[in-house]
Amino acid sequence: MSHELLTSAEMGEADRLTIAAGPTDGVGLMRRAGQAVATEVLSRYPSAAHVHVLCGPGNNGGDGYVVARILAGSGVATTIWTSGPPRLGSDAALAAAECPIKPRPLSDFDPGPRSIVVDALYGAGLSKPLSGDAARAVDLAAKLHLRVVAVDLPSGISGDSGKVLGTSFSAELTVTFARKKPGHLLLPGRERCGEIVLADIGIGAEIIATLQPRTFENGPALWQRELPVPAIDAHKYKRGHVGVFSGGPSATGAARLSALAAARSGAGAVTVLSPGNAMQVNAAHLTSIMLRKADDAADIEAFVRERRPSAFVLGPGFGIGEKTRAFALALLASGKPAAASAGIDGLVFDADAITSFREAPDVLFEAARRPDAPALVMTPHEGEFARLFADIADDDVSSKLDKARAAAARANAVIVYKGADTVIAAPDGRAAINANGAAWLATAGSGDVLSGVTAGLLAQGMPAFEAACAAVWIHAEAGSRFGPGLIAEDLPLATVPVLRELVAAGGGRCSTALER
Repeated sequence: MSHELLTSAEMGEADRLTIAAGPTDGVGLMRRAGQAVATEVLSRYPSAAHVHVLCGPGNNGGDGYVVARILAGSGVATTIWTSGPPRLGSDAALAAAECPIKPRPLSDFDPGPRSIVVDALYGAGLSKPLSGDAARAVDLAAKLHLRVVAVDLPSGISGDSGKVLGTSFSAELTVTFARKKPGHLLLPGRERCGEIVLADIGIGAEIIATLQPRTFENGPALWQRELPVPAIDAHKYKRGHVGVFSGGPSATGAARLSALAAARSGAGAVTVLSPGNAMQVNAAHLTSIMLRKADDAADIEAFVRERRPSAFVLGPGFGIGEKTRAFALALLASGKPAAASAGIDGLVFDADAITSFREAPDVLFEAARRPDAPALVMTPHEGEFARLFADIADDDVSSKLDKARAAAARANAVIVYKGADTVIAAPDGRAAINANGAAWLATAGSGDVLSGVTAGLLAQGMPAFEAACAAVWIHAEAGSRFGPGLIAEDLPLATVPVLRELVAAGGGRCSTALER
């Protein structure tokens, strides 16, 4: 399945380029789009008493006229309700002229029970709040509990942000074309779309490629070619070594969750770096995970020099304050200079590592911008994001996607902006929206596991953006499959069947982690 996501502007450009390339014209694309929607309606609702097609004045409405014509021609009782006539000479006007049904004004919209509503009012291109007759139609459909099929996107949802503009339909089914839009995956738009069907209307992959999209739906198609698989001559240090920092005696569990997740995701060696006063607590719970004392920056430097780890996790359960800041800056200064074989490849900062810089975020960002700094992945939830990027978080206009991108550019880090619609953004502008998350992941310690999986993939040589995207998807897939009763301790082992399937599907390359 195609994984690029197109903004409303990019979709308009894809239409234009397709029409310019010929032989398909604008109304031809409209006929194909309407046919795709009509086919879904006919197959899914064969016993519908009546179908009410709501048509706006633009291209979305043009699609609606095609839907209505095909449904009526198939013997379905069909009524068209319009918010305004198409512009003279437009493709929508041509589609309306081909439809034998006389439109009625949307102000008179009066559907009966058991009827189906096809929403072809505005789609993804809406830029202002839904109001007037359109808002009344939304309210009436909701009051009567009518099934709604949306053309492209439920009217009232922004195609670029997923935000509700005033009010919106809640569709049971949304049929979109060529590629999904960010609003199909970002909340609350995603929950208003219902099931999403992606229809091919003749906009080719070569057209999409010319647009050079920078936004993607997160999934294996995006990163599977980078997923590390051990070479036949692999040994544990060729598979990467992860260090995970532990908190004090009463806060050791988060680090162990991260460590176990790093090991399950394929890292050949994992060490918990523990304060001296927590060594016995950690030792009592660790078997395959190694343990080492780390009380200060000198201990970190010695560990890096002697064991040459490839990735670290800092933050889960570690504590907030000067020690955390010192450790973070020491790690960022331990990168691999050009042509050097030693040094850290990747870092994952979560939880307390993020919050510790809330009063001085620029200190962190400057360290991350050093040319020899390791690749940095930060995994904030909404509250942590606001602590580090307060001005970006307070922007009520920007979407979650925009905010993640802005944060990634400022921090020179891959940002995993967590939530039910997690966004992963890279400093170079690439971004992915995750769509396979499950409510079962809303449990204490789940984020610690995500940090560990990310570090485990980084340690095996996976690039930071791809590693973060893969970790988010694998973590969510494991949680979704496990389902009710999930707690964080279940997650590391639950990732194993997901990883097995990815490898069996032919994903990945031989790990390039250096022998250490």
